[in-house]
Amino acid sequence: MTNIKWIISLGLFVSLIIGLSGLWSSGWAKLRISAGAVVQATELTVRQIEEAFNRAEEAIKEEDLDALMHIYSKNYRYQNYTKADMRKIWEEFFKKYDRISTLHSFSRILVKSGKRRTAEVVCTGSLWATASDTHQRVNLASWLGNTHYLIYEDGEWRILGQGTKVSEPSTFRKVPPPLF
Repeated sequence: MTNIKWIISLGLFVSLIIGLSGLWSSGWAKLRISAGAVVQATELTVRQIEEAFNRAEEAIKEEDLDALMHIYSKNYRYQNYTKADMRKIWEEFFKKYDRISTLHSFSRILVKSGKRRTAEVVCTGSLWATASDTHQRVNLASWLGNTHYLIYEDGEWRILGQGTKVSEPSTFRKVPPPLF
């Protein structure tokens, strides 16, 4: 009986280690919907919105500026920034930083139907990178309860803009966008 308990304990321990190691692997989800999130959308729509953010993350990982700009609506606005401004900002990010990545945790997804389908996604997250010159990992931006505004445009969800609840200005000297 002692051997069986030992084998079960070892099995549980190995499972725990494998599970925890997955948290730090490159496969760890960088986007999640928080437990208790308020979701007013169909499963299909939520999946499509997640896919839009995942496409953006992949474009960032590959430093594919054109693919990243594809996620932005042609009518994108963030404060005084346009889609063209965002392209310049991301281009500069790709020059100055390596291994840029984002984390997104959605606490609310509200989809509005009508002539133009829109969505409001309340998000807490961060934008991380490794400085090319110092090789130090840096947090470029963090946000808490920020709203990403999306629009269903040309058969895909695209970022239309975002709310202005941004946390303290980053060391980047310009508050970079919370990804979008």
